[in-house]
Amino acid sequence: MNQKNWTRREALLGLGSIAGAMAFSSCAPSTNRAPQKLSEEALAIEPAIDPKTLEKPDLKIGYVPVNDCAPFAVAWSKGFFRKYGLNVTLSREASWANSRDGLIFGRLDASPVVSGAVTNARTGAEGARHAPLCAAMTIHRHGNAMTMNREMWDAGLRPLQEYNGDLERFGGELRAFFEKRPLDQRIWAVVLSSSIYEYFVRYLAASMGINPTKEFRIVIIPPPQMVNNMRIGSMQAYMVAEPWNTRAISGNEGVGFTFAQGRQIWEGHPDRVLAVRESFIDNNPKTYRSLVKAIIEACQYCSKPENREEVAKLITDRAFTGAKPKKPGAPIDKFTRPGIVGDYNYGGFDGRERLIKTPETTLFFDLPPHLATVPGDHSTFLWQSQSLWLMTQSVRWGQLPEFPKNAEEIARKAWRTDLYREIATEMGIQCPQEDYKLEPAERFIDRKAFDPSNPVGYLNSFEIRANAPRSFFLS
Repeated sequence: MNQKNWTRREALLGLGSIAGAMAFSSCAPSTNRAPQKLSEEALAIEPAIDPKTLEKPDLKIGYVPVNDCAPFAVAWSKGFFRKYGLNVTLSREASWANSRDGLIFGRLDASPVVSGAVTNARTGAEGARHAPLCAAMTIHRHGNAMTMNREMWDAGLRPLQEYNGDLERFGGELRAFFEKRPLDQRIWAVVLSSSIYEYFVRYLAASMGINPTKEFRIVIIPPPQMVNNMRIGSMQAYMVAEPWNTRAISGNEGVGFTFAQGRQIWEGHPDRVLAVRESFIDNNPKTYRSLVKAIIEACQYCSKPENREEVAKLITDRAFTGAKPKKPGAPIDKFTRPGIVGDYNYGGFDGRERLIKTPETTLFFDLPPHLATVPGDHSTFLWQSQSLWLMTQSVRWGQLPEFPKNAEEIARKAWRTDLYREIATEMGIQCPQEDYKLEPAERFIDRKAFDPSNPVGYLNSFEIRANAPRSFFLS
C-alpha cells in the first residue's frame, strides 16, 4: 500500500482539470430554471388550510436537480403546497452546498440537504459553519450510487454484487488500480463534505482494508457536473444521487458503470432530510406543520407503485432534473426511470445487461417488510440514532476531535422526531414510539452492527481511522 504523504500542492495538481472544467461551466449564463406557474391541476385544489391562518404562507424552498427533487415536484404540480395553505416559490440550487448555505444565511426558508448536513452544522464537523439547523423528516432513503470509469472496468473492477461478498478480492483489485496511477488519477468525487456520501466512500474503502486518506483523494463536485468531469478524466469514481449514475451508463456510453448503490453499503440509510433553521420552527409553528404535511403527502404519492412512472416523467422537466435524452425516439424518462421505478441497470462494457428490479432503489415512504421491523416505521420517519451514526463517522475521519459528550442532545435538537410524531398523528399516520434503534449487522457491507447505546465502543472497533483527512473542496 502506498504510504506516501500527500502535500497540498500534489493534491491540487490532481484537481487542476476539475477546476478548469468547473470554471468553464460557470461561464454559462445564469437563468432561473425553477417552475414559475402552477399547473391547472394544482390551481384546482381548494386549500384545506386558510393561508391567512399561517404565520408565513409565502415560502422559498430549495431543491437540487437530482431524482430526489421528486416530492417537491409533486407537491408543486399536484397542489399539495396549495392544499396546506402555502404559496411556494421553488429555487433550483446549483449544488448541495448552495442548498445548505441558503438556509444558513436565510435566503431559503426550507430545503432538502444531504444526510449529515444538519448534524454537522450543529457539531461544526471539519470546520463546518455552526448553525442551528433542524429536520423533522427524511425526503427519501436510498436513491444514490457509486459510478466508476471505463479505465477501472478495463483494470478488472466489476459491480459489487459480482464479487459475491468477497471484499478482500475487490479490495486487492481496487488497491492495485490506485497504486499504478499518478496523483491526478486517484480522484473520487462526492457531492458535499462531511456528508453521508463522503462517509460511504470512506466506509467502503476501509471495509476492504484500504485507508482512504492515503490511497485516493476525495473532492466535492455538484451533481450535474459529475458525468462531464468523468468524461474528460478529472475523476475515476464518484458517488451521487440518480439520475447522474444512470447518465454515465445509458446517456454517455463509454463513460462509466455503477459499482454499487448506497443501499449496498448501508441498507435503509437516510439520504436527504428536509431542513429549516430552528428559528423558523419557533416563529412559524403552523406554517412548519403545513410544510411537513405537504411533503409527507408528496412522499406518499411518490411511493405508490402506480404513480412512479408518472413521477419519473414529471421530474424530467427542465425545471427539475432536465434529464431528457437527446436521441430521437428515446423514452423521455430514460434516465430518471431506473432510480424511481426500480428497473436499475448497473451497466458495464461487455454487452451484458445487469438489471435489478426492485422498488427499494428509492424509498419515499413505504418500507419493505425486512426494513420495517418496528411498528409504524416508514421512510420519512427520522431515527435520532442514525444521527449518532453520522457523528461516529465524523470522529472516525478526524472531522471532530472526539465523540460529543452531548451527542444525544444534539441529535434531539437536530432531528425533531417529537414534532414529526405530532404532525404525522394529525394526518392519521402511525409512528415508532422510540427515537433509537439497533442497526443490525446484515444492513452494513462490513457486517458490523451499530448499537446507539455504545457509539464510542462502535467507533473504537474500527481499525482504519484517520487523524486528519485531507479533503480539498470545490463548490
